[in-house]
Amino acid sequence: MSRTDGVRRRRSAGAPVALLLPAVLGLAFLVLPLVGLLARTPWATLPQRLTEPGVLTALRLSLLTATLATLLCLLLGVPLAWLLARVEFPGRRLVRALVTVPLVLPPVVGGVALLLVFGRRGLLGGWLDATFGITLPFTTAGVVLAEAFVAMPFLVIAVEGALRGADRRYEEAAATLGAGRWTTFTHVTLPLVAPGLAAGAVLCWARALGEFGATITFAGNYPGRTQTMPLAVYLALETDVQAAVVLSLVLLTVSVAILAGLRDRWITSP
Repeated sequence: MSRTDGVRRRRSAGAPVALLLPAVLGLAFLVLPLVGLLARTPWATLPQRLTEPGVLTALRLSLLTATLATLLCLLLGVPLAWLLARVEFPGRRLVRALVTVPLVLPPVVGGVALLLVFGRRGLLGGWLDATFGITLPFTTAGVVLAEAFVAMPFLVIAVEGALRGADRRYEEAAATLGAGRWTTFTHVTLPLVAPGLAAGAVLCWARALGEFGATITFAGNYPGRTQTMPLAVYLALETDVQAAVVLSLVLLTVSVAILAGLRDRWITSP
């Protein structure tokens, strides 16, 4: 038997128990709560509960705000990721650390920080209110802002990683052929990092859809205006557990369907 055959046989052998057992436990830890949710769903009354106005309103608001937050993150996050990946400047490591702070910052703290900046007496909120009459807290726009704040790091990290892994020779070739920086960015760079950009956008959208802490702190919990699906679940849990289960099931179904569909289309592994 050749050495290559031996290596292949070792690779195809079963996983060691020391790794297999924790892996199975980890999978069970992630899957069992979802199974419990499905097991406790009131399937008999599910159609009636799904057609309740409050459920549909919260779902529409969640989808709208998550989409708008993702668009805002794309508008601001892609240039930021390009800056971190392609431009050398003093303090770049500090900037990168600040970008990732919302990943570890408790969402409620993020909501308080947003209030201190964009509230009526905040650093910018007072000026916005006095100059343009714009009030962000406890509005739908405030929901979008809160979701974008907690979701943007997912997009920036994914796009920056894609930019660092992209072959810059294509950009250099475009530059030698006379393409300007903007043309090179839109026609060469963005197509090169499209899978990473799509992955970041999907993660960003999913995080925005499930945002709770910053939203309830900065935008409140007003039905039809700021009450997204996570907030509706929290409110229903205090009065009607079955309603909370149904709302959770809707949120889980939408999230899984969107993530699975986009992953199959844009993030296909070889």
